[in-house]
Amino acid sequence: MTPTLAVDALSVHFGGRVAAVREASFQVQAAECLGIVGESGSGKTQVCLAAMGLLGAGARTGGSIRFEGEEILDRPAATLNRIRGSKLTMVFQDPMTSLTPHLRIGTQLAEVLVCHAGMSWREAEAGALRILDRMHIPEPQRRLRQYPHELSGGMRQRVMIGMSLLCEPSLLIADEPTTALDVTVQARIIDLLRNVRQDTRMGVVLISHDIAVVASLADRILVMYGGRVVEAGTTRTILDLALHPYTAALLRCVPDLRHARVERMPTLAGQAPSPASEELGCAFAPRCPRASERCRSERPLLSEQSAASHQVACHHPQSS
Repeated sequence: MTPTLAVDALSVHFGGRVAAVREASFQVQAAECLGIVGESGSGKTQVCLAAMGLLGAGARTGGSIRFEGEEILDRPAATLNRIRGSKLTMVFQDPMTSLTPHLRIGTQLAEVLVCHAGMSWREAEAGALRILDRMHIPEPQRRLRQYPHELSGGMRQRVMIGMSLLCEPSLLIADEPTTALDVTVQARIIDLLRNVRQDTRMGVVLISHDIAVVASLADRILVMYGGRVVEAGTTRTILDLALHPYTAALLRCVPDLRHARVERMPTLAGQAPSPASEELGCAFAPRCPRASERCRSERPLLSEQSAASHQVACHHPQSS
C-alpha cells in the first residue's frame, strides 16, 4: 500500500552550516495519526514546512518527500498548488497570525472552496457555514461576518482546522494545534481531529512538545532531537518502553497527578544542541547521564523500516 506521506533521508540546511533537519525518515498511512515530539528547535516544524514547500528563503534540502506516490520536495509552486490547501493541508501554531486580520471569517473560508473546488461564492459561503457548524462553533452565521480579533483563541483555532478540512484532504499537518489553549478547548480539538479522521480516513501529522496531547491521538510517535529522529514506535511502546534516554527524560517531565505534592516539576537539564554545531557523536551525550566516550564518538542513525517497529537511534548503556 502506497503511504500517504513518505519522507526519506530528509535534510534541511540554512546558510550552508545550519542543519535544521538531519536525515529524517518516516511514513504516514491513510487514516493514521503520527505524532512528532521534541523540544523547541528539534526540527519538527521544519520537516513539515518542507513537505508543504514553505521553507524560508535560502533553505537547501536533500532526500525525498513523496505525497501519494508523487515526489513533492522542491517542486515548483504551480505543482504544489495543485495539492496544497486541498489534498495536503496544514494548521499553524498561532491562529491569530495565520488568519488574515482585515478579512471576515466567511470570506477567508469561502475563498478556499472558490479556489480549490471551483464553487461560486454563494455555494462557497454555504460551505463555510456548514464547516463552522461542524466545528461546533456557536452562532456560525454570526461568526461568518466577524473578523479574527472578535473570536476567542479556541474559536480561531477551530476556524483554522475547519479551513484545512473544507476540501476533505488526504493529510492534515497540525503544528501545535492546542498551544496556549485551556485544557477544555484542547480536549475538544483533539476529539474533533479524532472524529474527522475516523469519518474520512484522513492521515494526520500532529506536531507537539506535549507528549500527553500526542498520546491521546497518535497511533505512532516519532521523537526528534537535534534535527534527527532518535526513536520511533507505536504510541504504547514509546510510553511503556522508551529506549532512548532523551525519550525517557521527556516522559519524566510529563506532569503526574499521582505526585501532585511534589514541590518542583522535573525538568531536562542542559540545552539542546545548536543547529549550527558539527555533530561528531550522539547529540544528546552532553545531557545524558548514561553517556560514555563511545556514545560521544559514534554517529547515531535511524531509518524507520516498518510502521509497527520500535527503533532507537542510540541507546546509551548504563555505566558500570
